[in-house]
Amino acid sequence: MAEGIDPGAAGASGEVLTGDPMVRVEGLRRSYGTGEHAVHALRGVGLTVGRGELVALKGRSGSGKTTLLNLIGGLDTPDAGSVSVDGVDLAGLGERGLLRLRRDRIGFVFQSFGLIPILTAAENVGVPLRIREADPREREERVALLLSLVGLDGHAAQRPGELSGGQQQRVAIARALANRPALLIADEPTGQLDAETGMVVMNLIRAVVRSEGVTALVATHDAQWLGLADRVLELNDGEVVEDHGPR
Repeated sequence: MAEGIDPGAAGASGEVLTGDPMVRVEGLRRSYGTGEHAVHALRGVGLTVGRGELVALKGRSGSGKTTLLNLIGGLDTPDAGSVSVDGVDLAGLGERGLLRLRRDRIGFVFQSFGLIPILTAAENVGVPLRIREADPREREERVALLLSLVGLDGHAAQRPGELSGGQQQRVAIARALANRPALLIADEPTGQLDAETGMVVMNLIRAVVRSEGVTALVATHDAQWLGLADRVLELNDGEVVEDHGPR
């Protein structure tokens, strides 16, 4: 993390932090397949995301949203261009470096929840802390705090199959925040939820972004998201075609 940046500062005031951006993308290109059958998912995308910003990515299916998030999260490699997260150029990291970045600096929330069925809500939230070999007391305190933050402190002992879809997504959000990431990446986090539950989850993500001082990138088809974001980026055919809100 860049010196002089307090990752919790945005949480206290709700203001977007200034200084070096959390995410910088330049000339990003990614294609799948070859020849006439190639799919050009991204075509020279460039953007920045400031520290403490909540940015929504909108666009129809196939516009490049998921590809962009996967590249920013270090889950895929671009054909051309560069990605830096928290001042770190991803191209300069080997697989171990990318693994550490994803483990320590980035939290992921997916449409499919991705919870481990045999573990309780508390155990699911604690998985990243176990991987990091955090002190057991620290782990228990952090898990309890996060479950309280997402409104599930009374459901700690329940397994995913005993929870509603909205509750499962709240557990997934708590798990994504376990290691105090600088960046939260959410790909269609309300895609499996009804409209009312989806709005609850969207407001929750905005609240935890503020309270935890996290930067967030959220891809969505849901128009309700757009009013909650600091900025809205629209992708179409692999290019950013609209950028609404302060840079």
